[in-house]
Amino acid sequence: MAVSKDGQRVPIRVLHTVMTSDLSNEPAATRYAYKASLIGSAHQFELTDAGLSWQVGGKSGVWPYADIAELRLSYRPVSMQSRRFRADIMRKDGQRIAVLSTSWQTVALMAPQDKDYTAFITQLHARMKQAGSKAVLVGGLKSGLYIAGAVVVALVSISIVGLLVRALAIGEFAGALFLVGFAALFGWQIGGFLMRNRPQSYTFDQLPKALLP
Repeated sequence: MAVSKDGQRVPIRVLHTVMTSDLSNEPAATRYAYKASLIGSAHQFELTDAGLSWQVGGKSGVWPYADIAELRLSYRPVSMQSRRFRADIMRKDGQRIAVLSTSWQTVALMAPQDKDYTAFITQLHARMKQAGSKAVLVGGLKSGLYIAGAVVVALVSISIVGLLVRALAIGEFAGALFLVGFAALFGWQIGGFLMRNRPQSYTFDQLPKALLP
């Protein structure tokens, strides 16, 4: 209540404004965005009836789902984010765009977007299947890179075993313990990376779980 100039009490009407979004009725899985770096705008994607709509920096376009020639899923950890996944989408004319599961927030923070990324990638596959896409669906690293990585792991493993045997033979138990710890860390990081990224093909109905958050 408030008092008017003539001393009478008058009610105060309170207006409540409800903010609504134009996107409130749209499924969250049809849109996805991430920042590849602190500098520049976010990479934005949307699944529309016309196709995959994308905007990366000053470039943009709409790719019909039937025009997508290849979709590759992979596991790409970095020093600041061990749970980082990537989808490389290639059009028939050779154009390529990448979708990452993490987004830069601050200089020291790369935030995971596991749920939104998985929902978007899953919905993209569903739209492609519905459009009758003949795209090649592959997961992991390319065969050449995978073989090269496996060879490096094998050589490092042989070297570690040789050093461990020598350390035990001369009684350097502290050195042997260090080698065991190093081997465990190496196997967990590099071995796990290769296991997730083994070359494989998959179908629209069976996405590789190891290559999604």
